[in-house]
Amino acid sequence: MLRSSYPVLATADVPAARAFWSGPMGFSVVFDSGWYVSLRHGRHELAVLDRDHPTIPAGYRGRAAGGLLVNLEVDDVDAEWERLVVRGGLTAVLPLRDEDFGQRHFIVEGPDGVLVDVITEIAPSAEFAAAFTGAPPS
Repeated sequence: MLRSSYPVLATADVPAARAFWSGPMGFSVVFDSGWYVSLRHGRHELAVLDRDHPTIPAGYRGRAAGGLLVNLEVDDVDAEWERLVVRGGLTAVLPLRDEDFGQRHFIVEGPDGVLVDVITEIAPSAEFAAAFTGAPPS
């Protein structure tokens, strides 16, 4: 049985990634070896790892986590917009907006080009409502 699943983001700058995730994103550091940092926010986890560490297979070292999108679903995306962008000074690469597929969201860029999509679910348009299967989460 699966006990846990969480992303580990390979980074060129562990201290900067740690500061980003434990600062404006609100995660708490639960382990920090310098080259690996485990973070938790409630029951949600993620980690950052030095992209050059020998635990990464040699052919994959040196690669950062760019091209990755981390979704953070929140109760009030407008409050997070205010906290992170308006008052917090993070730069939005996608401004706050509603999507027909059932999200109100914005995107900021984190370390190593990781995009952080901050989302509150909203009612989808009729076109997209039919795409939802209604299957309960497992």
